[in-house]
Amino acid sequence: MPTAPHPQNTDELYQALQENDRRPYGRTRTVTAEELVDAAEQFAEPVPLVHALLELQEAYTYGSEPRKSPVVFARLLTLFDEQPDVFDERLRHMLFWRFKWVANALRALPEIPLASLRQWQQEMRDRYEKAGLGLQPYYGQAYQLAVHVGEDTALAHELWASRTRTPLSDCEACETCERALYHLTAGDDERALRAWEPVLAGKESCQEEPARSVSYALLPLLRTGRTDRARELHLAGYRGCRRNPSMAQEVGRHLEFCALTGNEARGLELLAENRGLFDEVDSPLDLLGFLTGVEVLLQRVELIGHGELPAPGYAGRTWTVTGLRAEVRSRADDLAARFDTRNGTTAHTDRRRARLDRAPLLESLELTLRPRSLDDVAPAAPATEPTARTAAAVPDSLPELILRARTLDEQGHPDAHACWARLRTLVAARDYTHPEDPAVGPLVRLRADLLAEEANLAGEKDEFADAAALHEEAAALYDDAGAPDHAALARACALLATAELPAENTEDAEDADGAAAKAAALTAAHTSMVRLHEETPGLTPYLEARLLRLRATALALRLQTSRSDEHIAPVFAEVELLHAFATRHDLAGQISGALLLRVSAHAISGDLPTAVTEIDALLDRLKAQGPAWHLPRTLGLRGRLQLGLQDTQAAHADLTEGLRRAADWPADTVDTTRLHGDLAEVCMHLGRPEEALRHLTRSAELELRRGNRTDAFCAYGNAAQLSLDLGRVEDCIALLDSLLADPESAAGELDDRLLAQLRLTRARALHAGEDLKAATAEFVALAAESAGWDDDPGSHAMIAAETAVLLGESGEFGRAREAADQARAAHARAPRYEQLSNCLRELARLQAQQQGPDGLADALALLTDAGRIAEEARTAGYESGGRSLDTALAYEYGRVNAYAGEYEDALAALDKALALLGEPGPEDDRAGEWAECVRLAGAVEGLYLERPAPALTRLDAAVSRLTALGHTEEAESLASLAARLRDEE
Repeated sequence: MPTAPHPQNTDELYQALQENDRRPYGRTRTVTAEELVDAAEQFAEPVPLVHALLELQEAYTYGSEPRKSPVVFARLLTLFDEQPDVFDERLRHMLFWRFKWVANALRALPEIPLASLRQWQQEMRDRYEKAGLGLQPYYGQAYQLAVHVGEDTALAHELWASRTRTPLSDCEACETCERALYHLTAGDDERALRAWEPVLAGKESCQEEPARSVSYALLPLLRTGRTDRARELHLAGYRGCRRNPSMAQEVGRHLEFCALTGNEARGLELLAENRGLFDEVDSPLDLLGFLTGVEVLLQRVELIGHGELPAPGYAGRTWTVTGLRAEVRSRADDLAARFDTRNGTTAHTDRRRARLDRAPLLESLELTLRPRSLDDVAPAAPATEPTARTAAAVPDSLPELILRARTLDEQGHPDAHACWARLRTLVAARDYTHPEDPAVGPLVRLRADLLAEEANLAGEKDEFADAAALHEEAAALYDDAGAPDHAALARACALLATAELPAENTEDAEDADGAAAKAAALTAAHTSMVRLHEETPGLTPYLEARLLRLRATALALRLQTSRSDEHIAPVFAEVELLHAFATRHDLAGQISGALLLRVSAHAISGDLPTAVTEIDALLDRLKAQGPAWHLPRTLGLRGRLQLGLQDTQAAHADLTEGLRRAADWPADTVDTTRLHGDLAEVCMHLGRPEEALRHLTRSAELELRRGNRTDAFCAYGNAAQLSLDLGRVEDCIALLDSLLADPESAAGELDDRLLAQLRLTRARALHAGEDLKAATAEFVALAAESAGWDDDPGSHAMIAAETAVLLGESGEFGRAREAADQARAAHARAPRYEQLSNCLRELARLQAQQQGPDGLADALALLTDAGRIAEEARTAGYESGGRSLDTALAYEYGRVNAYAGEYEDALAALDKALALLGEPGPEDDRAGEWAECVRLAGAVEGLYLERPAPALTRLDAAVSRLTALGHTEEAESLASLAARLRDEE
């Protein structure tokens, strides 16, 4: 299948080769390269064919197709022998460099005899000697062959490592890796890590480095106790090799790392992401390394009892861990045996066995912000949240169990949930026989109880429509069972659940119409409850108290919705009715509930001090008289009140104590998700973002365990953004990769805007992590998708503006201007003055910086557009968050002209910017910006215009002013520039 238009001339061919060079390695790039070779053969000139063949060999080499690489190189070598003048110095260098590529390819193919490998090395030596080239690269290949075969490498290493590097030697990063692996094989982890440090620190890199070195260094780092460094490098290194067929061995080592650190679930997640490698890797050597890493992981999962878990494997069938492990073991054993047969040693089988025999190095190492266990990825029922206390023992006797559930339910005791859950299982069984016990009552009564419990659980999840329907169904069954009092309570619950529905059906719950509709529904629900109460005689005290509490709750929710003063008094009146009734009948749980409703009413009405006073009294009562299970929720409310009063320390103490108390009860007793979320907010106020991050991820995890995927992904998204703000770029990317790889995300079952926000955060993180190519690709995709958001043009304007800047950073200014035009069109519908102005100014700066005088005209045109945006903003009365758009524009005119060598214009623009900024004051946060503007003006004037005297006057005055105002740090750069100017004088 053609992937690009057929080039009609050599110019088009070269352009197509450049475009293909920008593609990621893989089938698309390889097929295109093959087509371009066919096209080049039609031209009479040999040079284009050489370039096309070089591109094709590169595509085969890094696309993991070693069988084809030597064939292409043979054609290049023939061309060189026949027409050496065609090869200029650069092409000649590339040709001799790629002798090593062929050697690597031949080693990766077990069907190539060992004699042929040695013969190729001799060919390389002869060619190098004939061309007068140093032999260090040849000895490097001889050493690597010795390692591969499993021979004694001491002499080969000495012959290579002792020689001086040449222009054709492998890059510093690759040679560093080979030296480190020599020490690693000798068992010296420390020495290997010392050798690796320049690569691991990012000081040396190439196409495959540091990803290759990182994958090897992970286990030595663990063995030497550097767990944090291993975690950090795993996140960054894995991203450098994921889904890359030519780095399949590196992926395998990351899978092995997961298996040996208690991260089997993450290992399976990464295997799923790379399942294409099973079929895409055409290099037997790379495939052997990948499959061995896969087997280490699968072996570990099976060993700890999860062999029946589904596993991502070869296409065409469904795999379990056990089944895939058997398949992988068979294939990998065969590959190792083929290499050993070819080499006449047992080296590959021995190395495989050593990896498979490794014991775990750590019981547990938290690798990501989304730690998962194998239970989390099991298709069975979702794991429940572990707590310090499980529910009390459930009675074995069926009558006793039913009566126990009802007694606990009357008290509002959390252990009732476990009893109802057990009963639900028993009643659903085909062989269930209801006890003939008058104390238990008929089966229809028990079914009604179970429906009421199910309805309450739905209500707790805000599934109000389901809750209302279940309560109505329960009420009908209670009528059939001759329990009109319970039926009345169920109908009252249905009324309240139904009244909550308007907020769900209104597009904006905060909209005035939506709030009014909900308030009216709650008023009607309360009226119906009162009537229902009056029409139901003979209510037992605990049922009547519950009905009174529902009445009070309806009015409290109405007050919360309307925020109307006229709705305050009715709440307190209902609460007093409940409190008096509960006190008269000594119903501790309802007394507590009444007092909590009163606290909430004070808080909603804005009287936070009174709310705190009353909640303190309630806490004292709960600690003395109970019920103890009300303590966590009450402490959570007190924490939120303290936050409202801006006492964040007290809020933190209350919320933390609430979490501690919640651990004393079953998981569904307290909304610990809310506690963690509130703690995250408090920690941010306290300047403790790392702690906030832990609470955010914990909140998200709990939401996920309870099936609230949208809320969970929102919380995880907030955690990702916070980790990015903290500079934890790899943590951010790893978390988002995990979320976006989730089956429901991939299937499009989550809200598309939520997924787009996650992708946007990931793109920004990639940019922050200096992966410009991946960041730009994601931004371009998001810009294309958001163009269709007719209901949200402002977001499209923001995304398109950011996309334009990234394209500018890549030097693609034509595409950048197209993206900026998209942003401008969306801005016309939903103004984004600051974002669009920032985009245009930054594009102008990038073009002038990268192209100098040649880019000045285009850069100035962009600044002219930015000037129009500033004018629009002034007309609209828009005020920017920081410096004014006019000030920013004047400063950018200064920078753009300076980059283009128009220094007089640059200085005039900078003086205008300084005038617009005005001199800073003692508490002015503009001091840094002002100082930078003075510094640039001083550099233009003193260095480029060679007028040091006025420049020094400018700088000295600024230093004096900044120092007098206490801005000593800002003054340092100006003083440094002044000193330089004086030295040059």
